[in-house]
Order: sequence, then structure tokens, then C-alpha cells
Amino acid sequence: MQTKFKKSYRFAVRTSLYITFYTTLMMGVFLYYVYQVHWGFLLLFALSIFLFSFLIIQFSVERFIYKRVKKIYDDLTLLESANLTGGPITTNMQTLTEEIDKFARDKKIEIETLRVREEYRKEFLGNVSHELKTPLFTVQGYILTLLDGAGDDKNIRKKYLERASKGIERLGYIIKDLDMITKLEVGDLSLNIEVFNIVDLVENVFEMLEMKASKKKITFTFDRDYSKPIMVRADKERIQQVLANLIVNSIKYGSIKGTTEVSIENLIKNKVIVRVTDNGEGIDKMHLPRLFERFYRVDKSGSRKEGGSGLGLSIVKHIIEAHREKIYVESEFGVGSEFSFTLEKVE
Repeated sequence: MQTKFKKSYRFAVRTSLYITFYTTLMMGVFLYYVYQVHWGFLLLFALSIFLFSFLIIQFSVERFIYKRVKKIYDDLTLLESANLTGGPITTNMQTLTEEIDKFARDKKIEIETLRVREEYRKEFLGNVSHELKTPLFTVQGYILTLLDGAGDDKNIRKKYLERASKGIERLGYIIKDLDMITKLEVGDLSLNIEVFNIVDLVENVFEMLEMKASKKKITFTFDRDYSKPIMVRADKERIQQVLANLIVNSIKYGSIKGTTEVSIENLIKNKVIVRVTDNGEGIDKMHLPRLFERFYRVDKSGSRKEGGSGLGLSIVKHIIEAHREKIYVESEFGVGSEFSFTLEKVE
């Protein structure tokens, strides 16, 4: 960090003037009355005293402050010694004060950031441990039961193997989603941008999830009849993943015989907003700011009634942000939720 120091001569000039005035006055009176010295000599004497005092004071002050400023900077590790030796040091303390204030502010922000990251890291590791531990212990339990003799019964063997298979399947979801979210965060997942009809894509997702919705008798619907296509520019496969995640969530937490409604509205000239609305159990407002965090659970008991990796909403957010678009959520506990995201519209 290269710091530019301002060199000040005010202290040296002011002090030299005081010394010169006092010395010249005292010597002038003495020399004038004793030796009848001419005033021109007194002026030359005053100038000599001023220059001599100025050089001595300026050099001494610079060396004095340099040593102390250097020690302060070395102690704070704000600047290397070489940065100070290469330039002059200010003889007033304004520059040093500004640098120390800036250092204190930056360190405070850095400490707060590290504290937040540490808390997030601990919570994330705890969540990952919980998410992996649950299916692992489940699979282990069923396999150990079969090894202990339950495998002799054909019906029990089949049932336990099916349950163990579901646990392994969930582990696969978690690992796959973690891999995807890591690629999204480091920008390693390229987007295949194309123009497509968003209405057709929503209909495809409805058809894909129709069987899942029928178990809770949930109805898929549009807010109105879209007779004309609405063309958008995005990665079709990723946007389908976004819609599927949001609609799956509306099924998981939707009411029996409820509805999941999708609307597509013009936002501004070249933007549309896609809304996925349900009339399910809703989310308390205190949870909304952290809803898109990895493994964040509204249910703090740690139990998860529904399957999934716990990374769906986080992946949704990263995909939308990779398109440089925005995602929003509005929810009222006991009433329902609405997730919406923007896309670039093609006329």
C-alpha cells in the first residue's frame, strides 16, 4: 500500500521566526548601542539565524516524527518500512490521523466480515453433516437389519432394500446439487442462452409434475389464457430447473386440494416477471431474508417431512443471478407464498 505523505513547513517556519525575532532583537540592541552596527548587518544576521533555525528544526522534526510514525505503521502492519523511507513525512499529524482512522474502519469491517463468515461456515458444516448423516444412518440401519437375519424374509428384504435405495437416492441428490451450486458460485457453469416460449416451458413442467401434484390433489393453473407465445432469452434447461424447483416446493408445502398458479407479466419494455403462487402453509416473515441460503430450514427441529437435498431454492437463486436477473419472495404464514423472477423478453 503506497501512501502519499504531505510535507509541511509551517511548524519549522513559525518556530524559526520566533527564534529569529527574539535573537535579532536582543543582539540588535546590544550591537547597535555598543558597536554602532549598521541595520543591513542586522538584517543579514536575522536571515542567517532564520535559515539556520529552519533547517535544524525541519530536519529534527522530520526525523522525530519519522521514527514514531514508522513505529506506528510497523506495529499496525499497515505499511511496510520501505514505503516510509522512500518519501517525506508530514510535520503535522493530519495525514497520520487519517491513515489510522482509515485503518481502524477497515479492520472493523474486516473483523465483522470474518465473524459473519465464521458463523456461516459453522452453520453450513452443521447442516451438511445433518443432511448427509440422516440418509446414511437410514441406509446403514436397513442393511444391518438385513444382515442380522431379516433378509431371510422375502417381503421384508424387498421393503428394506427399497427404503435403502431411497436413502441412497437422496444422497445422490445432495451431492449432485452441491456440485451444481459450487459451479454456479465460482462461475464454472456455462449458460446455453437461446430464445424460447416461456408459456410452453411452464406447460411442460406442469405435465412433468402432474403425477406428484395429484397425490395431494393440487391443481396447476395459469392466471389467464395465454393464446400468444411469450418469447424470452435465457438458458432453457436452467429455467426449467428453476420452475420445477419452485413448483415442487409449492406441492410440498401446499394445501390438500390446493392450487399452484403461474402468471407471466410484462414488467418493463424488455423484461417479464414469472410468478409461482400457492395457497399453502406460507412462511413467517422472519425466515424470508435467509430463505435462499443453502440448507436453511424454516423448521428448526431438524426434521424434514419432505425429501430433497435442501439446496433447491439456493440453486434457483444462483441460476437466476447467473442470468443477471432478480428473484423475489412474498409470503404470509397460513395464507400462501409467491416466488417470482425476471427474464429478458424478446419482442
